[in-house]
Amino acid sequence: MDVPDLSSLDDDQYEDLAIAQAHPRSREPEIWNLLTSPEYIDRTRTILNNVHARTAAAMRRRKAERELFHQECHARGAAGKQEWFATRPEYEQWRRGAAGFHQMVQAAISELGKIQRSHNRAVTNQGGHVARDVLRKLAVAVHRHQAMHAKSGELAAQEDYELWQMLDQLTVPCGPRQEPTTLRTMLDFYWTDVDMSDASEEARAAAEKVMRQAPAGRSASFTGVPRARHVGNDKPLAS
Repeated sequence: MDVPDLSSLDDDQYEDLAIAQAHPRSREPEIWNLLTSPEYIDRTRTILNNVHARTAAAMRRRKAERELFHQECHARGAAGKQEWFATRPEYEQWRRGAAGFHQMVQAAISELGKIQRSHNRAVTNQGGHVARDVLRKLAVAVHRHQAMHAKSGELAAQEDYELWQMLDQLTVPCGPRQEPTTLRTMLDFYWTDVDMSDASEEARAAAEKVMRQAPAGRSASFTGVPRARHVGNDKPLAS
């Protein structure tokens, strides 16, 4: 079956298509996916809800008519009783068919509800990821701003301190328990921003590494304490 252009269908045509696809065994996957897509799922639910309500109303009406007919037959005695039983098979056949159709539409509506909730979660998660990424970029920018002030040695204004404090005050859910975690902690452990270092920074880092490895924080090349030498004394410094 060719996939139709749903936007070109009127309500009656759309209803016929939705009913034809309502039962899982009779579905065309491409058509059902289109009917349940974010673009058309609201219309599909509205159409099937109308069918469901219309079928329920027809069943109630036929039941009321049948009960009234039963009273009339009972009042007519044996002839009425005979007519009642003669018409019963036709009514029961109709009732079973209507009930089965009603249940099928109900099941399709329930399935549409699950699909709609899945669509909603996808949109919410997408929006949450976007918002979280924007917050990460903002936190990185604030962190860089604080680092630049520290590096330059400039005197920070009160507004700067208030801005930097946001990294310790604002939180985001993190981990399996979604525990509130500060932006600064997220920067330290999850949102670490790595910048390329220049040659001077690499040389300084290497020097600091050497100093940290030396005893008492000094280079091994300068261990020992030189002794003072008196003027005119040619004796070498003791090592």
